Amino acid sequence: MFIIRYTEPVASSRKIFILVGHSHLHGFTGELADAYENAARAAGNETKRVNLSELRFDPILHKGYSEIQPLEPDLKLVQENIRWADHVVILYPNWWTSMPALLKGMFDRIWLPGFAFHFDKETHDVVELLKGKTARVIVVDGAHSPFMTRLKYGDYTNEISRGILGFSGMDVHVTTMGPAEHSEPVKHDAWVAQVRELGSQGI
Repeated sequence: MFIIRYTEPVASSRKIFILVGHSHLHGFTGELADAYENAARAAGNETKRVNLSELRFDPILHKGYSEIQPLEPDLKLVQENIRWADHVVILYPNWWTSMPALLKGMFDRIWLPGFAFHFDKETHDVVELLKGKTARVIVVDGAHSPFMTRLKYGDYTNEISRGILGFSGMDVHVTTMGPAEHSEPVKHDAWVAQVRELGSQGI
């Protein structure tokens, strides 16, 4: 059974939902999530956190979007937390210039009309149902620097920042860091401090 950490609200606090999209919670991505969460709570923000690896759901759309595939309770919980939040923080490792398959599968399942967006049948426009919310995406590159990855393969954060979150009206900011594997302690500590500062500011 997974645990959602929850803190009581204080005056002028932000409601922050933290989603960790990595199966290895004791690695660097998990450490960054802890740093953000602890700093955000210490600054008086109201926080909820879900570790995607602890949820139980089918990440596969077996018949695409041709028919409704009912959402499992854990997926409904993620939707509820996103609706609740003023600010959404998503952390994951860069695997093959994309997000882990489980995280992508979650978006395939929950990013649906009526929740994230709506198609206006008269104007054929997209109505952004999550407009007004902000998001911070933190992507960890293990073997390469973000600059070299982007130089060789293009913008590997476009899918989540524009194609998913931005499509639904969220104001998205992306933080990339790496190479995290075998990084020097001073660099490692600097990245943790950077994320801790983001949490303190609730951004």
